[in-house]
Amino acid sequence: MLEKPYKIFSGTKSRYFAEKVCNSLGCPLGNMIIEHFADGEFAVSYEESIRGAQVFLIQSTFPTSDNLMELLLMIDAAKRASAKSIVAVIPYFGWARQDRKDKPRVSIGAKLIADLLSTAGINRLITMDLHADQIQGFFNVPVDHLYASGVFMDYMKQLNLDNPVIATPDVGGTKRASSYAKFLGCPMVICYKLRKKANEISDMQIIGDVEGMDVILIDDIVDTAGTMTKAASLMLDNGANSVRAIASHAVMSDPASVRVDNSPLTEIIFTDSIPYSKKSSKVKILSVSDMFANAILRVCNNESISSLYVV
Repeated sequence: MLEKPYKIFSGTKSRYFAEKVCNSLGCPLGNMIIEHFADGEFAVSYEESIRGAQVFLIQSTFPTSDNLMELLLMIDAAKRASAKSIVAVIPYFGWARQDRKDKPRVSIGAKLIADLLSTAGINRLITMDLHADQIQGFFNVPVDHLYASGVFMDYMKQLNLDNPVIATPDVGGTKRASSYAKFLGCPMVICYKLRKKANEISDMQIIGDVEGMDVILIDDIVDTAGTMTKAASLMLDNGANSVRAIASHAVMSDPASVRVDNSPLTEIIFTDSIPYSKKSSKVKILSVSDMFANAILRVCNNESISSLYVV
């Protein structure tokens, strides 16, 4: 059997996803040890030669920050082991909500993470459904920005809804929702919300008509599920026939699962970019591992990735 021209390794919390990608590619997951010390510090070592190899490092950078630190150490170790190129595969790019200065004297976390990854030594980034598209511009290396829309579109078509309408739970997601609405040929409505502070909504209103419609709420992440569940209740109060939600990343911080279970949502669909370990009968997980495997192959073969995009 010929050896693959690339090697794939994974951090601790994204190993489940890396194993799916390797299964799709028909290759073994690389042998790497992450050793933890008593004080919480850890060290990375590759247990096989990667000299001259194209190395793909799979790790989502969701909290805690240990996931990001693991990835940085993996990159550094690969660079010092003479890897030919280092590609960071980050299904969920954490800290992406800090993408600009929205008030004085605040950090821009997404730019800092981009600088850390670049300084550590990546040659390319593969990620999915960034919170803000402009984050691609924070990098001075190629960024392959994948979209989960292909997986979600197939699922939505199977639902065979009578009167579908695409909705966005906040104004910031208008562009994303508009793309889905155009592709499906259905109308779109917007929820306008006012916040007192992060994760706390003071008021929400609907722009558009949902009476008698089957609403599909579209978002990139669901954190505490406050916005999503409030939007679902508002849709039903305004005459919607049913409400379900689709989001790329299942951040789902407590008490999100309880809120979803107690909400009028029929279901909420996520990808497996982040491990979801909570219990909720309304949560459905769709895998994007095949899409990432396809993207890795195309990068190795210098082929276009744009054909993977649906919207």
